[in-house]
Amino acid sequence: MATNGQTERAAQVRIQLKTKDGEIELPQETGPILVSTELKRYQLSTLVNRLLDTEKPIPLEFLINGQFLRTSLDEFLTQNGISAETLLNVEYVKALVPPLHVASYEHDDWISSVDVLSSSSQAAQWANTTDPIQNRILSGSFDGSLRVWNASGSAVATGQGHKSRVNAAKFLSPTQVVSGSMDRSVLLWDYKDSQTSTGTLKPKLELVGHQSSIEDLAVHAPSSRILTASADHEIGIWSTKKSEAPAAPEPTTTPSSNKRRKPETTIPQRGALALLPGHRSPVNSIIFDATDPTVAYSASSDHSLKTWDLPTTTCIDTRTTSTALTSLCHLPDHGLIAVGSAERHISLIDPRANATKVVAMTLRGHTGWVHSLAKDPASTYQFVSGSNDGTCRIWDIRSAGNEAGGERVGHSVFVIERESQKGAKKAEMGDASRVFGVAWDAEVGIVSGGRDKMLQINKG
Repeated sequence: MATNGQTERAAQVRIQLKTKDGEIELPQETGPILVSTELKRYQLSTLVNRLLDTEKPIPLEFLINGQFLRTSLDEFLTQNGISAETLLNVEYVKALVPPLHVASYEHDDWISSVDVLSSSSQAAQWANTTDPIQNRILSGSFDGSLRVWNASGSAVATGQGHKSRVNAAKFLSPTQVVSGSMDRSVLLWDYKDSQTSTGTLKPKLELVGHQSSIEDLAVHAPSSRILTASADHEIGIWSTKKSEAPAAPEPTTTPSSNKRRKPETTIPQRGALALLPGHRSPVNSIIFDATDPTVAYSASSDHSLKTWDLPTTTCIDTRTTSTALTSLCHLPDHGLIAVGSAERHISLIDPRANATKVVAMTLRGHTGWVHSLAKDPASTYQFVSGSNDGTCRIWDIRSAGNEAGGERVGHSVFVIERESQKGAKKAEMGDASRVFGVAWDAEVGIVSGGRDKMLQINKG
């Protein structure tokens, strides 16, 4: 039957249900099911829960052809040009849970960087210790200080060593911290926790050699390596072992640089194992490959993502984009690098040499620079971003669709606002809510910090 020149769509469609989650797997092989095309996510979730025979309903999401179902089945079929006669393979997964605000801790100045130590964090896993590990949050600040916070919001240790803004800080182990600063130095710190009194954070080694601000750093404790990204357009490779590192270079002696030299210090200094040129503008982000610590990726204002072979100190690949790149996150299970930009979007780039296109997917939603990215420790598909627009956004790379021209575009699944700005009008918030750093830990949750001087914790 035809109406207004269009063929009436079928009222039912056959679907084949499947899941990769053993906890919510159907008890036996279930063949194709005939369902109404009017069903939406909630009705499908109810249907699958009946098939699962669950005592308590489990909220479910549904993926069809790599896209989350956000409409009725009928609208989905229409939007994607799929015939109702087609057998739809529908994957069901546990519904994503909105991250709720847990706590906010006030800092003395803008927060530029955050990291988390917990029993499940990377630093703890590298240490392979049997000692109990307390949940701790590390923050770097524009005032040049580092702070370690406990779960009650108290600063249990404070480190003063940099002469300018701290741009990056990481736990290397439960007892060591690394930081990079606008003062061009990297500091390696001894960290001692205390359950009965204030802990200590003391610099023990200074790594020097960059000629401009250190914008980002990455650490890999098993190989004793630190990587730095600098505004001097270079990548630095450093050792955490004093005995392995070369002597520090002689300080510059030009009149202008003499004015900027730091006072004499008793902290031992060492130089870089290598400083790698290649970028034509400031390098804003650096990461190790998540599965191969001999490989690294760097992102620069020169619009390029570079892949480095660290043993040979060689750039083995360059991917050029249309915008300045600001942040990086590796999604190894999918062979992709999430790259934040100054153009407010995130690109998923396939760095492999045989990739047919530079950008595999574009993620849109932010309205400001994307300063920081962090992977979800519990999912291979999800990560979080922090932006100048005053929000953190959670992304699931399965939540995407094809736009006109065939471009693959995704949108965030959750938006995390700054609690400090709740109730303020967007026009009045201005730059006060910029997010500069974000981290995601399985135990602590999503930790973010920025221009509002607040460490904010959200957890699903």
